[in-house]
Amino acid sequence: MVKKFVASCLIQAAILFSVLVSTAFAAGPYGSIRIAGWVGGAFSDDSNGGFSHCAATSTYGNGHSLVVGLNAANSWLLSFAGPSFRLSRGDSLPIDITFDGQSQARLFGTANSNVMVTAILPPNVARDFRKSSLMVAVAGGAPLQFNLVQTGPLLAALSNCAVKVKADGLNSAGDFSAAKPVAAKSEPAPSEASKGQKPARGGGSKTGTGFVISPTGHIVTNNHVISGCGEIRGNLTGEAQATLRVVSADEANDLALLQGPAASFKEFVRIRDHSLRSGDSVVAIGFPYHGLLTSDFTVTTGIVSSLSGILNDSRFLQISAAVQPGNSGGPLLDTSGQIVGVVSGKLDAVKFVRVTGNIPENINFAIKTGALRDFLDNSVVPYQTTDAKVDLKTTDIAGNARAYTLLITCNATEQAEKK
Repeated sequence: MVKKFVASCLIQAAILFSVLVSTAFAAGPYGSIRIAGWVGGAFSDDSNGGFSHCAATSTYGNGHSLVVGLNAANSWLLSFAGPSFRLSRGDSLPIDITFDGQSQARLFGTANSNVMVTAILPPNVARDFRKSSLMVAVAGGAPLQFNLVQTGPLLAALSNCAVKVKADGLNSAGDFSAAKPVAAKSEPAPSEASKGQKPARGGGSKTGTGFVISPTGHIVTNNHVISGCGEIRGNLTGEAQATLRVVSADEANDLALLQGPAASFKEFVRIRDHSLRSGDSVVAIGFPYHGLLTSDFTVTTGIVSSLSGILNDSRFLQISAAVQPGNSGGPLLDTSGQIVGVVSGKLDAVKFVRVTGNIPENINFAIKTGALRDFLDNSVVPYQTTDAKVDLKTTDIAGNARAYTLLITCNATEQAEKK
């Protein structure tokens, strides 16, 4: 019975999202998602064999089901299914939902069958869904109540599923229920020397770099910069420190999102919408060896050496611009001053020498904006994209960066210190 129940849930999810994405049936699941009562995985589009969506289903005692999904276009979707619906396929109807008796929203759903209706979740509604414990929905009938269990981990798992499948393909799908560290076969974790500086003995702090990505004070950095932190503070050059809170983190892709007081930041950086090419010039800005070298940020220039990382990991760029400990999480900019990547680290020279016998030079890495945009979309954070404009002088790019590039200071927790 349990196997039949789980299979039924997954078939519901596949049918629902195949209707949304294409007219073909969606095959799957590939891999698995199992969180509390949610069951799902990744699905393909049979019309082209490519990735179409990740989805998970939960069925309730009243006979109704919820299906939550993230499709290949990074849109969050919410579906209701149950015997009480009397719909005609293609019908449109409003769905009024209330979270925890407070936050209210109206969605507009489309009937996928006579017993199933689906709506797109706007960013603000997705945020409420993530943090709420009870949802009441009214869709042309009596109110339906849904206890929302583990929705935060669920959305994180769906995001993890979409990112991993896009990067590695459906055939590499595994357990998406928890974000996992980047596998060595894809991109070895940066060496201790290439990460933000290690917590000092007795000092309990490390530093890195971040940049403001939204008008609401959201800041992007690397996950390894803030991992194990008790208190996180940030400041622009010459400005007072402000306490930052962690909004979300993606260990698998080494990204973290922080937020500080929006009034402290007058500018934010835009993401380049036009793709990069090998050989394009780039500028890296950050705070390497803060406290040992200059207290100001440093600027290095180089080119895009490759459009993939180690073992063809397509999430990364290989760059020749020099980076050092403390550059982690900093902006990688094009010649018009737009974001083209997030500096993540450098090749571990010691390990490379042991394997090859040669000393590597100027082999550094940055996370591509595709992974960054997926992360921001899944975190429901507004950001702006722009086409490359007129080339600027490096001095002008650096001058503009002063308004949005921060020194990130992490005070390690007692537990992290003992570790």
